[in-house]
Amino acid sequence: MRLKRSVRKLSRTFLTGLLAALPLAATLAVFAWMAQLLYAWLGPYSLIGQLFVAMGLGLAGSEVAGYFLGILIVAAGVFGLGLLVQARLQGSLAMVVNALVSRIPLVRNVYDLIKRFVDMLSKRDGDGLNSMSPVWCRFGGEDGGVLVLGLLSTPHPVLLQGRAYHGVLVPTAPVPVGGGLLYVPAEWVTPAQVGMEAVTSIYVSMGVTSGQHLPKA
Repeated sequence: MRLKRSVRKLSRTFLTGLLAALPLAATLAVFAWMAQLLYAWLGPYSLIGQLFVAMGLGLAGSEVAGYFLGILIVAAGVFGLGLLVQARLQGSLAMVVNALVSRIPLVRNVYDLIKRFVDMLSKRDGDGLNSMSPVWCRFGGEDGGVLVLGLLSTPHPVLLQGRAYHGVLVPTAPVPVGGGLLYVPAEWVTPAQVGMEAVTSIYVSMGVTSGQHLPKA
């Protein structure tokens, strides 16, 4: 009997330690995966890494030194581009780049798509991703139904079939970077008094942290 109690106590202690170590282990695993991914993309033996080596090999005696020297050269170039942008010269520079790229049939389509996405990320005047705000979408009537927590893509509604609709992004759990874009009638959408961090926490935890960010019943 005492042996069973001792085994149970040891098992509970081990399980408690395992549960305590699990978040840290998962975090380390994610960062290790990201490091491996970056090494595969940017390491000395990757395609980009070979370009770094080629740029710095003429000034250094070894591939390793040439690789790091190539990274410094690219970093210096990016820093110089930042100086040009801060000096308000990005307009003329962008015109030259756009004029050159637009002459290449296939490349210009890919460049235009990426440029639009980057412009949307960098906008700070309420028209980019910074304009997204948490909202509740009510399905099934004003006095009941289902409430869905989503992100309002833009505060400006669109007119569909003679009715005002809002574009709402509804994330998925537990990976909120995915989801679906729903066009919901404007009167079904109300602001949610929570922050973006709360939305992310609720979806990542699959609703477990709802009580931490929403009023408790």
